[in-house]
Amino acid sequence: MVASFSEERFPLSVAFGTSGGPERRTDIVRLSTGYENRNQRTRHSWRRYDAGSGVKSLADLIRVLDFFEARRGRLVGFRFRDPFDAASARWGQAATALDQLLGTGDGETRSFQLAKRYGAGEDAYVRPIRKPVSGTVRLAVDGVAANASVEATSGLVTFASPPPPGSRITAGFEFDVPVRFDIDHLALNVAAFEAGDIPTIPLVEIRP
Repeated sequence: MVASFSEERFPLSVAFGTSGGPERRTDIVRLSTGYENRNQRTRHSWRRYDAGSGVKSLADLIRVLDFFEARRGRLVGFRFRDPFDAASARWGQAATALDQLLGTGDGETRSFQLAKRYGAGEDAYVRPIRKPVSGTVRLAVDGVAANASVEATSGLVTFASPPPPGSRITAGFEFDVPVRFDIDHLALNVAAFEAGDIPTIPLVEIRP
């Protein structure tokens, strides 16, 4: 039986040239007064990518073909490195243990979900991070480096003992996005590719 998700990462040489980004669904009803009622269907955004724009050589094409077959098309999800958003720190900066607030200690809770904030204050969007890159997670409690177990398949951080009440639990990390192919047929034309026709390889974020 084939697993529904593979922890293998999509070929980096192709991922770095990929286009795409976050998508949201918003229902908008325009009233007779000219005002609008807007409603967000889902709490979290999800991402779509086109890996075809990252294919630069015939070797890249063969790597994608092999990866596609191993994932059985749309059947099996996998890790993908977003070329625009793959770390807790701002673009171009190194991740530190103070990058992202995970929560506040209450003297009882030991587990906290890795997350990344976009924006500031009450309007910030908090995105759960489920696929941290192993060996990149750094943690701190009230600014002091701390150790905890990190589940690489879910992004759950668990301390041996609960952080003290009122303490700030922060983290820095790199992460992947869980995705799947959004096609079951990979139509490749070597002659067209060599002539400069880049194939479309759609990927869509999933909740594994």
